[in-house]
Amino acid sequence: MKKLLTGFVAVLMLASASAKAEIPNPLNVGIISTESSQVLEANWQPFLKDMAATLNVEVKPFFASDYAGIIEAMRFDKVHLAWFGNKSAMEAVDRAGGEIFAQTIKQDGTEGYYSLLIARADSGINNLDDVLKCDKSLTFGNGDPNSTSGFLVPSFYVWAQNNKTPADCFKRVVQSNHSGNALAVANGKVDLATNNTESIYDRLAKTNPEEFKKIKEVWRSPLIPSDPMVWKKSLSQATKEKLSYFFLQYGRFGDIEKVRKERANLAKMSDGWGPFLASSNAQLIPIRQLALFKKKLALQSDTKMDAGDKDKKIAEIDAQLAKVAEFKEAVGDGGN
Repeated sequence: MKKLLTGFVAVLMLASASAKAEIPNPLNVGIISTESSQVLEANWQPFLKDMAATLNVEVKPFFASDYAGIIEAMRFDKVHLAWFGNKSAMEAVDRAGGEIFAQTIKQDGTEGYYSLLIARADSGINNLDDVLKCDKSLTFGNGDPNSTSGFLVPSFYVWAQNNKTPADCFKRVVQSNHSGNALAVANGKVDLATNNTESIYDRLAKTNPEEFKKIKEVWRSPLIPSDPMVWKKSLSQATKEKLSYFFLQYGRFGDIEKVRKERANLAKMSDGWGPFLASSNAQLIPIRQLALFKKKLALQSDTKMDAGDKDKKIAEIDAQLAKVAEFKEAVGDGGN
């Protein structure tokens, strides 16, 4: 019995050592560029410090000037897990070997947010009809091409569904992140810009209330699922289990002091998060539908493409949409 017990303990120790060895060290965490890297690093530092202590490895933040930089870093194994928007997460899943494992939520438990078009509070732009006059008298601040709320959602709901493009409507189009677009509108550098409810109402309203007062919302999208956390699919199962446990227990389990401290750390991240929820690639279903519809509408409005080629490409997109719809029906509301 003693020999069996000793053997069992040895196996446990070996398994534990093996699991620890499988966790990349350092563990690189990608953080998308919604604000300056200095602000992001300060806000994420307590969370990353707790992750390092729990996993017993060095945890390093990885920043890039745009979303594509984080996607490419994951593709070439320079990033092991990352915070993405849904559009950039889709790119990471499709092109960089990523896999969604968790979803951020707000402190009040809200599981989504909205894309916005914003204008100066004192401007004559009050609704989407004013935007779609398209008389080329206005300037427009678009979002990062890999941003869900800053680019993909307005591209579909504002432009594609109305058979317009920003180039059709504005005398000048520039691109920036949410913070840059909000300040550009507030300071009169652009007349209209994309943004989202988190950036405007939860972040700018708190950090820069004077600029916030200069901005008004002129359009709001349907609900967008909250941002996902994505890990490299090739990580070992033992590593995934440890990461999953860390994220899902954070701010949820332990004594009151621990939970309060962790909730305070989460509240500093992005627009103020609550504890994470488990998720999967099924979270991307509405985003995939948006992206496919956008391609379809672009094809339908293309007057230069050969009719036969156009019909073939539209049929291919319809087949992809049918597959996404079939998957959506299979996973139902429990897909996340």
